[in-house]
Amino acid sequence: MPQWKINLIVLWFGQFLTLAGMTMIMPFLSLYLQSDFGLRDEHEIAEWTGIIFAGNFVTAFLFQPIWGRLADRHGRKVMLLRSGFGMATVTVLMGFATEPWHLLALRLLNGTISGFNPAAVALVSATTPKEKMGFAMGVIQSGLIAGTVMGPLMGGAFADQFGFRPIFYITGGLLFCASLLALFLVREKFDREKAAAAPQISVLQGWKALRGIRPLMVLLSVTFLIQFSLMNTQSLIPLFVQELHGTANLAFWSGTVGAVTGISNMLAAPLLGRLSDRIGAHRVLGFSLAGAGIMFIPQAFVGAVWQLLAARFLLGLFLGGLVPSVNALIRRHTPEGMESRAYSFNSSMLSLGNMAGPVFGGLTSSLLGIKGLFLLSAVLLMLNSALVAHTSFTKATARPS
Repeated sequence: MPQWKINLIVLWFGQFLTLAGMTMIMPFLSLYLQSDFGLRDEHEIAEWTGIIFAGNFVTAFLFQPIWGRLADRHGRKVMLLRSGFGMATVTVLMGFATEPWHLLALRLLNGTISGFNPAAVALVSATTPKEKMGFAMGVIQSGLIAGTVMGPLMGGAFADQFGFRPIFYITGGLLFCASLLALFLVREKFDREKAAAAPQISVLQGWKALRGIRPLMVLLSVTFLIQFSLMNTQSLIPLFVQELHGTANLAFWSGTVGAVTGISNMLAAPLLGRLSDRIGAHRVLGFSLAGAGIMFIPQAFVGAVWQLLAARFLLGLFLGGLVPSVNALIRRHTPEGMESRAYSFNSSMLSLGNMAGPVFGGLTSSLLGIKGLFLLSAVLLMLNSALVAHTSFTKATARPS
């Protein structure tokens, strides 16, 4: 088997284990604060939950470009292992926290050392043949989504069986296993002497160098708007399900609504990635953005949970073409030797969308309601599609042979 396929398979499992581990506890964070930390006031629980959840993304947004710069100098595999083993240690320590601020401090530290996903994407992009890039990006995305879907389901089952604290130890173990797989099986041809001889530029200088490449700036904007559009309704979905269905089996139906989007995303990502190898990633990206925008519209007018499930399933099919296409296009338009830096800037924009989306949705929900937010997401995604359509992605950035 070619090494690029081995890397892809191992990093698929790495993405799955990492995301499954990281999403095992986050959906139950408010319950953890209530049961293990003795918080009783609902307002206080909500405040701590929001702050602790956002803390990871704040430091990730700030530090991803720094790790990207180091990856371009020392290799992607080194950064992958640094992140994996580091997050495994921090996650286990979360299980020993006794105060909410302990969790906040550890989440901030976790965001500081995180970066498994961008390092994995950069490593796959650097070792995969050009003609297989779309397929590889679709496969790696499906591993991420599979972990995101399975994590909360596994976390709920473990919490019922063992309580909340053991989930952190299980999560840390999964992250450690993912890192071990990468350590022993992933191979990277990285010329350290060439990288060391290349001019060393700061994060700010790297940003200035990439800023002049218009397709890259468009892709970073697309990443932010995608995540913003998806996250501004995320925390309100359980309340919307309650409005449609009532309180009977509310947790089950809320979880199902979230899972069904991830399942269809996971199924569609490799197929759309393979299609992008044939017709171009920019075409798949524009089509998927428009389709996702259209699929947000019926969600504003559903009258039953099964209708919402159907709309969310169709939404996931189009979401499967977004991140893989963006990643493939970033690889195409990034100068040689700056790939990790470009992916780290993209990861920062992802974190920014993860922060800004829920905050905006929470602040405007009383004014727009979740139905209004669905329509706003539809407009933003379709504007995104128009932006992609009016950007030239056909000419790749020149690369040394």
